[in-house]
Amino acid sequence: MCGILAVLGCSDDSRAKRVRVNGEIYNHEELRKRLPNHKFRTGSDCDVIAHLYEEYGEDFVDMLDGMFSFVLLDTRDNSFIVARDAIGITSLYIGWGLDGSIWISSELKGLNDDCEHFESFPPGHLYSSKEGGLRRWYNPPWFSEAIPSTPYDPLVLRRAFEDAVIKRLMTDVPFGVLLSGGLDSSLVASITARHLAGTKAAKQWGAQLHSFCVGLEGSPDLKAAKEVADYLGTVHHEFHFTVQDGIDAIEDVIYHVETYDVTTIRASTPMFLMSRKIKSLGVKMVISGEGSDEIFGGYLYFHKAPNKEELHRETCHKVIEFIWHARICFPIKVESINKRFSSLIWKQIKALHQYDCLRANKSTSGWGLEARVPFLDKEFINVAMDIDPEWKMVSKFGYQIWILLLFICKNLEHQNLYSGFSLNFQSSSDSNRSKDVLRSGFLGGPLTMRSAPICQRSWLNNSASFNIY
Repeated sequence: MCGILAVLGCSDDSRAKRVRVNGEIYNHEELRKRLPNHKFRTGSDCDVIAHLYEEYGEDFVDMLDGMFSFVLLDTRDNSFIVARDAIGITSLYIGWGLDGSIWISSELKGLNDDCEHFESFPPGHLYSSKEGGLRRWYNPPWFSEAIPSTPYDPLVLRRAFEDAVIKRLMTDVPFGVLLSGGLDSSLVASITARHLAGTKAAKQWGAQLHSFCVGLEGSPDLKAAKEVADYLGTVHHEFHFTVQDGIDAIEDVIYHVETYDVTTIRASTPMFLMSRKIKSLGVKMVISGEGSDEIFGGYLYFHKAPNKEELHRETCHKVIEFIWHARICFPIKVESINKRFSSLIWKQIKALHQYDCLRANKSTSGWGLEARVPFLDKEFINVAMDIDPEWKMVSKFGYQIWILLLFICKNLEHQNLYSGFSLNFQSSSDSNRSKDVLRSGFLGGPLTMRSAPICQRSWLNNSASFNIY
């Protein structure tokens, strides 16, 4: 038995196969050309999934380029497969009932009442009812523990990233870009603006790009984003929120993001507030700069690494932090936690990218807004992860690889190289208000998890510095 819950996207019933999909298949036009003898019922990008299964069996998933999670049921023998995209951009969970049933949902809330046990469906994996278990379909060369040695080629990296952005311009709905004024989002906005003119989307929705930013009124983040938007010539939308708005949204953020992890909730709050306002404008899709820090060692403490080997080891330390955050929702067995290169840690390195992008996906999808992330493009990651990590370190001239990439791209000659959203409680009264909200007891409300008291204590201890993005 297969319970299909929280169904999103499109369906295809041809040839006795039924598909439920959440996501986008960017290379669907290319895939249709591989199926000359198949008759497609619609022009939907998801339409190719059932036909690829008919032609290639379960091994077709690696052909898909996009962000997706799907369930395919073959009614001829009642067998089914479940798959999730390589990086885990779209959310997906799997659960097991007491009667042996298997349940699939895009939200944890859909499984809580019916399943004895449930867990996150691992990115880059496929579940086959015929085989009765999970197997990995995504096995890129960079999964090796060996430190890569490929020299940095800016033209190759530029081409790969531009391709990642361009393919995400495939849309039939109004869209825009999220712009914080920082390096990552500015680069995404720059390339999007430059390539938008010749696309189908431009003909349908106009060639001038819309950009969106959120922050406290008068914050430097808003100023930086406005400067970049003016430089690029976008139609810029600036949204403001207050400390009280952030506090009032916490309960809803927890409900939609489905975690009590303090860092995740703080980072999700501005995205959640902004998504509501973007959707109210009729915009249904945004392109975001999520994911670059994990790939290129962009976190500030990474820059203290004395050499590339230590930079690689620092990545492992970050993964350990992720492991313990993940235990809030899903207890896992951690063996040899102090052994930097244990198999468990390397397993987590392979799934490193899913944390930030999943947070962003849940924050936006709570309002029916789709977020696309070119930094987490499968082909781009293969190129980026193959670069010698020495190039990802800050050089003696103070430049990191992304600064060099900007010079090569010549898209954006702008001074805003780094910024992020932050919400700091400037007074003890603000801090006390946040504590009062948490003590009010709503943490046991719409989403119940065993570790809520632990998260509550952590939030109270850190509430004086509420950095939410």
